[in-house]
Amino acid sequence: MTARVLVAGVGNVFLGDDGFGVEVVNRLQGTPLPDGVKVADFGIRGIHLAYELLDGYDALVLIDASPRGEEPGSLYVIEPDMDAIVPSGTDGGPVMDAHGMNPEAVLALLAALGGRVDHVRVLGCEPADVSERMGLSAPVAGAVDEAVRQARRLAEEAAAVSVLRSGVSPGPDE
Repeated sequence: MTARVLVAGVGNVFLGDDGFGVEVVNRLQGTPLPDGVKVADFGIRGIHLAYELLDGYDALVLIDASPRGEEPGSLYVIEPDMDAIVPSGTDGGPVMDAHGMNPEAVLALLAALGGRVDHVRVLGCEPADVSERMGLSAPVAGAVDEAVRQARRLAEEAAAVSVLRSGVSPGPDE
């Protein structure tokens, strides 16, 4: 059985380091990945990403700029608590905000639409500059190659975990 894994880069390329996820998936596309792994640039189209996930993915690797107070260019692998995700609109807030679709908002919209992805990892990078400008800052640009390696590893792990969760033993080619 082949797992369906989506590796999604998100961010706004017009806001400097916010374009980190887009740059990583652009470099990741065309590299060898397991069967069933799809790599896509969603940019600021978080609503589109939520609807794409309704197509039945077993796992999601989301790549985004993620300010956490560390040195710019630091990489993080975050495992969101999927049970803590509150569907959009059920907490009194807006159902969606097309201009502010962070990973949590995408997952909340997915839940509101009746979807769920059980295996989610966010590969984040500490931004240095998210002002209006094109291009990544030097420390974030310097982290992209390692982020591509980590994204590939996370996609491979997600595919393997999803196959194991299905209860079906992988065949000799998987």
